[in-house]
Amino acid sequence: ISFVFPLFLANINISLNDTNINTKTGEMVVLRCPQKHDSDTTILWTNQTRQGMDVTSILSTQSAVLSQMDMLLHGHILVILSASLSHQGNYSCSARNASRRFWFSLIVYEPQSREYEERNRYSTTCYTQESCTLYCPTANIPAHDTPNITGRGITWHKEGETVSTPHDFPSAVERDGGIYKCIRSFLYDGQIYNMSFSVMLEIQKSKYGKSEIISPHQNDVFHIDLGEFLSVIECKAVAYSDYDVVFWLSENSFVDTDESLPVFYNYSSTKYIDEVNMTASLVFKDVSEEDLLKKYTCKLESDHQQSSFITISLAEKPQPSHVTLTVCSVCVVVSMVVIVVVYVKFKIDANMGEVNNGFFVFLDGRSYDAFLMCYKSITDGGLSEVDRKCLASTLENEFGYSICLYDRDVLPGQAVADAVLDCIEKSRAVVLVPSFPDPEPGSAVLSAIHSSLVERKTRLIFINTEQTEASTSGSFPEALQLLSKAGNSVTWKGRPPSTSFWKQLRYHLPAPQQTPKIPNTHPL
Repeated sequence: ISFVFPLFLANINISLNDTNINTKTGEMVVLRCPQKHDSDTTILWTNQTRQGMDVTSILSTQSAVLSQMDMLLHGHILVILSASLSHQGNYSCSARNASRRFWFSLIVYEPQSREYEERNRYSTTCYTQESCTLYCPTANIPAHDTPNITGRGITWHKEGETVSTPHDFPSAVERDGGIYKCIRSFLYDGQIYNMSFSVMLEIQKSKYGKSEIISPHQNDVFHIDLGEFLSVIECKAVAYSDYDVVFWLSENSFVDTDESLPVFYNYSSTKYIDEVNMTASLVFKDVSEEDLLKKYTCKLESDHQQSSFITISLAEKPQPSHVTLTVCSVCVVVSMVVIVVVYVKFKIDANMGEVNNGFFVFLDGRSYDAFLMCYKSITDGGLSEVDRKCLASTLENEFGYSICLYDRDVLPGQAVADAVLDCIEKSRAVVLVPSFPDPEPGSAVLSAIHSSLVERKTRLIFINTEQTEASTSGSFPEALQLLSKAGNSVTWKGRPPSTSFWKQLRYHLPAPQQTPKIPNTHPL
């Protein structure tokens, strides 16, 4: 609300851009003059009430008039201890003899005014599974050095609740959202005065998954021989932010990464799409009795959620009896004989089938981990050529699978059905990929080979899309219907594929025969 004020002092330039301040009856109000001044400068305050539009000059001195009005002056601030409708109006401040004056328009509302609540509501946003703290606004509160006014703390209430409410959440959930009211209390002359603020908390879904320590578990005990050389305990964690990190603590001290120390740790991490697998390895060069007395803590420090801890301890291995030693010795001899027999057998098998048509053959006689074979999608929701290349590239380059592709690994001139059966023979699994349009060899060959797939009990993974998933099974050709019943199904939901898609696909695939090509990264 703006007012036009009379020029009641000829030598003062009045600014019509006043500051609006809203409050409720019974609450404390602080007007802070922005005029630059020092301790020797006298600030002149005036007020112009709505009732009589009177202009009253208030010098910067405490007076009986101010006390009657429940007002205090301290330097450049004017405090109204308990606002009432009689305080409503326009206020100005200026340094004595200054050419500029600052104006405030004070509006006083009834306690239950909906307009006041809407005008004086602050907003903040938190995210699920992340730590969240609400802060009470500091707008127009008394300065900490205001004489005789002492802060008495802050209380929080959620709208609709009468009991006090916490203002911090270690891991926010959707039900924490809503409107909160914080009340700042101040003590003056033996009486409590309040200032209240409303804060609207919005809870949004976190863009991160929940980072957590996978192993070890809380209070695990690791049995170690005294004097054992290079004993290692690994702490493994899964994170969803590049800024998350895992490390070791000994009692309340950080374990160093200096490998020249008797006890140290080293760190490694591998990133798959949006998931980071981290390992912090606690290394004991020579386990001592002092090490057995300590507790060690693996800590996951996160930038988007509360940190987590896993504490473990060490214990000396029990000494075996003579009978146990004898039994163990016999077991070791028997195990060595079995190992030698198995090694000789597999060495012969490997030498007989190590190379087949120029391709490396694994111990089970297969050249590939999986054969990616396309089938025609009954809708236009199949994988495009770009999607199929993304699928093959990710499996090969990020997860270490050896993939057979018809257009790349089949020698020209072979009959299509024979070439496909040859690829199946060389692969440990077959992944059926919906495609649009239908590429070579495509769905045409499925009818000819589906009986062979079923008879061989070939491991089948059937990829579908949300469109094909919604269609009826009767819409598929008979060969596809039989194959879909014999295999496992994974849903592609568009590119880039989700983390859950890769987890499900890798769950159904056999373990790759080679390690992924992505190197470990180390923190600086």
